[in-house]
Amino acid sequence: MRSYPVTPNIYAETTLNLLLKRAKKPKVHTIEEYISEGGYQSLEKALSMKPEEIIDWVDKSQLRGRGGAGFPTGRKWKFAVQNPAPRYLICNADESEPGTFKDRILMERDPHLLIEGMIISAYAIGAHQAFIYIRGEYPAGYYTLKNAIEEAKAKGFLGKNILNSGFDLDIYVVRGAGAYICGEESALIESLEGKRGFPRIKPPFPVHYGLFGRPTVVNNVETLCNIPLIVGMGWEEYKYIGPSDYPGPKLFPVSGKVKKPGVYELPMNTTLREVIFKYAGGTIGNKKIKAVFSGALDCFSAEELDTPMDYSPFGFGGTGTVIVLTEEDDIVQACMWVAEFYAHESCGQCTPCRVGTYEQANLLEKVLHYEAEEKDWEGLDFVNSHIQPTSICGLGAVAGRLIRQAMKKFPEDWERYRSKVKAGVS
Repeated sequence: MRSYPVTPNIYAETTLNLLLKRAKKPKVHTIEEYISEGGYQSLEKALSMKPEEIIDWVDKSQLRGRGGAGFPTGRKWKFAVQNPAPRYLICNADESEPGTFKDRILMERDPHLLIEGMIISAYAIGAHQAFIYIRGEYPAGYYTLKNAIEEAKAKGFLGKNILNSGFDLDIYVVRGAGAYICGEESALIESLEGKRGFPRIKPPFPVHYGLFGRPTVVNNVETLCNIPLIVGMGWEEYKYIGPSDYPGPKLFPVSGKVKKPGVYELPMNTTLREVIFKYAGGTIGNKKIKAVFSGALDCFSAEELDTPMDYSPFGFGGTGTVIVLTEEDDIVQACMWVAEFYAHESCGQCTPCRVGTYEQANLLEKVLHYEAEEKDWEGLDFVNSHIQPTSICGLGAVAGRLIRQAMKKFPEDWERYRSKVKAGVS
């Protein structure tokens, strides 16, 4: 079968040795290796349980979705099974947010952990077809998963009458075409149906009306990789991992100006400061931290490094993506990169996002070239505060958020560009 080499030189460290137990080694694990280390034992256990019992365990484990929103996984499954079959399961592997590469590690190096998690999840919600929608720029992950699915079929873990349980399941891998918007679950479903990846207006939500109009559960890669852990050890033991409010392991992709960029598996009571200095080795050249971007979502200042890496209102939240900027970095230039990303990735379905993201990037470019007049500054404030309440989906909701935060937290960086225009300096 066709294959690609896995991503090299990604530093993967774990203090918990659960999700990255095998993935921290730079190679793909075969099904024989996976089974020899206890793989698929959770599936055997799950198939001896009732589906509703598994859903109850996941609900009691307090597992939150690891795709960014942090919605309780068990609750989502309960909503789905309230609707009649047929139902579908989709793994959202369209990992496209800047600085995020945690799911890539799991898919490329430990594909059977994901597959086992999907089989258990499908059994729990009564789905007989499941789909992995993978980012088009991940060829190694695509072929690795295709190979792993064939291995699982050959061993009787997929297909008809899995392990003589009477449960049937097929998993299909579908490649996206490079659209960030297809990470939004309803746009992903539209794309999977062969349509343009436009987000749907909600409600109805996918758990009620999803793929082909049927109840559909959409979970992210890391979320599904937690399912074998919950079933294997039991929800009571799982809840002892990390803080009681936010239990379970969490993966944090760290990049930017750090000595050891990579993926770190840590409990969610870890602080941002610990992630950067204790695990990622601190900043390159021991420079002072200026800001930390949570992907393209939020902006944290150096005074906020004691923020916990959880989903609380004052936590780091999101996918856990850490991008470190130091004192030598220009905040306005960094915001320009964020604005260009959203302008490029807006699907164009709704006018506020299509026009607003373009205008935001255009106005920031004028700022960077010392060409912004007072009306432009007023326009920037207007645009990035009005995209959110008037857009259909989450992309519009966050397109101006990081920039607004950066303008508030680093006024001196912005004033430098403003004052030179006032003084007539170009």
